[in-house]
Amino acid sequence: MPQSQQIISIVPSEMAQQRLDQVLASLYPQYSRSQLQKWIKAGQVRVDDKVLKPKERLTGGEELIVMVTQEKQTHYEPEAMALDIIYEDEAILVLNKPVGQVVHPAVGNWSGTLVNGLLYYRAAQDQLPRAGIVHRLDKDTSGLMVVAKTLEAHQSLVAQLQARTVSREYLALVSRAVIAGNTLTSNMGRHPVDRKKMAVTVAGKTAITHYRVERRFTHHTLLSVKLETGRTHQIRVHLSWKQMPIVGDATYGGRPRIPAGISATLRAALLAFPRQALHATRLGLLHPTSAAAMQWAVDLPVDMQNLLQQLQAEEVDA
Repeated sequence: MPQSQQIISIVPSEMAQQRLDQVLASLYPQYSRSQLQKWIKAGQVRVDDKVLKPKERLTGGEELIVMVTQEKQTHYEPEAMALDIIYEDEAILVLNKPVGQVVHPAVGNWSGTLVNGLLYYRAAQDQLPRAGIVHRLDKDTSGLMVVAKTLEAHQSLVAQLQARTVSREYLALVSRAVIAGNTLTSNMGRHPVDRKKMAVTVAGKTAITHYRVERRFTHHTLLSVKLETGRTHQIRVHLSWKQMPIVGDATYGGRPRIPAGISATLRAALLAFPRQALHATRLGLLHPTSAAAMQWAVDLPVDMQNLLQQLQAEEVDA
């Protein structure tokens, strides 16, 4: 049976003269516009204790009461799989996503995804948008992700991501000797020709990436990268834009950059590295229930550790 709960909000003054359906879409982005329309028409949304039509405009300051009906929102098959769970409580779980796993089902990947695994691990995840997933990692990027276990936690995590208060740090191995850290700022949107890719564009949305040098090698650098915004492929696009392509990134890095004069062993290791050398190593946020500051960290996966060892061995032998 579907379960219900009330969510109460005050309409911000800056939303004055916006339509009710527009205000709801802004305040509750975790729900689809069609779902919000359905609740308005069913009388599950009250504005100062009145039922309004979706297109009626608000003045700001009204009390919104939304009766959220928890129905099955994720319609994919549960699948048994190993999940590397780093932390879990009644509101959230934090996991270390392996290389090669797709986060959400899509064309060509309808099974074996993280969503399928979460639905098997905890059946109640099917009542949450995207099975509780609030941010993604690319298939071939490893590392930390947080997943909501309740609607309240989902709403809090989405709001923290929008407010840019979630701390996400990555380690990226790039094909360039980088001298110092910097901040990269641009607009980012769909590539004008290849719609499957993202690009730095004149239009698009603001993208901000901070990076610093973690470890230097003769021809490569391990960067610590911190996201301020969360655009699709943001780190990969930004580093490539500044001629610091991530090792193994066939989409944004172009042909492999193999330095002259390196050993045959290192050359083979670089050519054989099968994915972008990018790992989400740290995650920090405020707990949705207690508001306590929490942070987690995980080590590099074995493939990146092995490649760094090869680079270090080259330095010693040089």
